[in-house]
Amino acid sequence: MVTSQAEALAAAWPHARPVPSFDEALADPAIGLVVVATPNALHAPQARAALEAGKAVVIDKPFALDLAEARQVADLAKARGLFLSVFHNRRWDADFLALRSELDSGRLGPIHAFESHFDRYRPQVRDRWRERGEPGGGIWHDLGPHLIDQALVLFGRPLGVTCDLAVLREGGRAADWAHAVLRYADKRIILHADMTSPAPGPRFAVHGAKASWLKSGLDAQEDQLKAGLPVGGPDWGVDPSPAVRVDGATGARETVPGPPGDYRAYYDAVASALTDGAQNPVPLEEALTVMEVLEAGIESGKRRAEVRL
Repeated sequence: MVTSQAEALAAAWPHARPVPSFDEALADPAIGLVVVATPNALHAPQARAALEAGKAVVIDKPFALDLAEARQVADLAKARGLFLSVFHNRRWDADFLALRSELDSGRLGPIHAFESHFDRYRPQVRDRWRERGEPGGGIWHDLGPHLIDQALVLFGRPLGVTCDLAVLREGGRAADWAHAVLRYADKRIILHADMTSPAPGPRFAVHGAKASWLKSGLDAQEDQLKAGLPVGGPDWGVDPSPAVRVDGATGARETVPGPPGDYRAYYDAVASALTDGAQNPVPLEEALTVMEVLEAGIESGKRRAEVRL
């Protein structure tokens, strides 16, 4: 790991080896995979440098600052024959795994409307790059890729995107409120993220011809990591507030437990791709479509109109 805090790293991860700089990591022949988890503006430049050094690469979301930059990185990986993936880890959230299972079962019927929210309450503007109005900052670049990727996994590429981005907090310099509508021929998908909600609404509200599926609360893994719980322990990734299915004909409500979430599944798949030639867990075409929708949202916000894809 590239870090200047070798002692802290040793305390948290005693088997990890600190590397003083990014350039030294690229020059080290023992390092075959580089994970880029730096500020958003550095994702594409550092990924390009790693690919040019012959390394496999995982990039944290967002892939890049814009679609053109993402395509350049993807083209370089293809030209060099190197592995490249984007860490869309919320495919392995407990609630999302439960939702995929519910949709596969057909119990909701054809989906007409889908809402996916990240409602947060952070009223104070913090002095950090995400909130300073710097390139790649703001909530759409931060949480938009999660919301978009999950929607695309479930429903594919939309026909058009309408998006409103706003700065609502006093003293804010980067968008802290985002609301997007993805248009499909037979459904509408609402993606929402903000930092201004003292009382968060449902994380998911999915409405089908037969029933609705409602889910509150966020996946537990991030909080479990912050609390220092052992990764993979008996309660790891278990959803403390399972979803509820509401029958359209009777109004009957039924709790619907789902499987635990586990972000390690992403890196297990990366390892299989690198060692056994298995499929990339987030294929580049899918990651590029996320960037296409992300960029369309920004353009829609500027134009105050739908952007067709």
